[in-house]
Amino acid sequence: MSEEKKDQSKLDELIEVMAVLRAPGGCPWDAEQTHESLIKYLIEETYELIDAIESGNRDEMIEELGDVLYQVIFHADLASTTPGEEFDIQDVAAHMTAKMVGRHPHVFGDNKLETADEVIQVWDELKKAEKPGRTSTLDGIPQSMPALALAEKLLGKAEKVGLEKQHLPDPPIWESEDEVGSILLSIVSSAREQGIDAEKALRVRLRELQEDIREAE
Repeated sequence: MSEEKKDQSKLDELIEVMAVLRAPGGCPWDAEQTHESLIKYLIEETYELIDAIESGNRDEMIEELGDVLYQVIFHADLASTTPGEEFDIQDVAAHMTAKMVGRHPHVFGDNKLETADEVIQVWDELKKAEKPGRTSTLDGIPQSMPALALAEKLLGKAEKVGLEKQHLPDPPIWESEDEVGSILLSIVSSAREQGIDAEKALRVRLRELQEDIREAE
């Protein structure tokens, strides 16, 4: 084994495997992929990782984290040979390192923050400074998120402008996640029996909530 190979990290080896697969003479399937064609795999691998995390299975977490990591490396390798993109995984890592250092002045700078709430407030302020073109706290939120996850995200934004409880009935006090899950399942079941798409219904309400948030801003 060469000295260069010995010095390679396991991450370097994976990046090299990806490069070989997509190089001339490599895998025909890999060579044909595009950012768009890989979207479904990224979504699938992400949900499989969530399942592994929730199951608490160490080996499955390692495998699924690897699958998600591989998707990131795949997209970066694609970009490195795509005219107009021309960046690689090192550029991605460098951008993320700079972003995390900049977003944590209380760790890498002189700013002193004592609580998680203070950290979140500074994080939001730094995001605004980094993206001055955004005119709303809603800008950048992916609308393709599952409706419940999107609802969770938007209610957090609504809370910041004082709208989180407007036009909503007073909720009961829940005893457990299992109870909440049962109620949600019951709502979906009832809607289904009446020919109502629960996912669509929630998305319609969330669009209205977003209009309210933008108006309040």
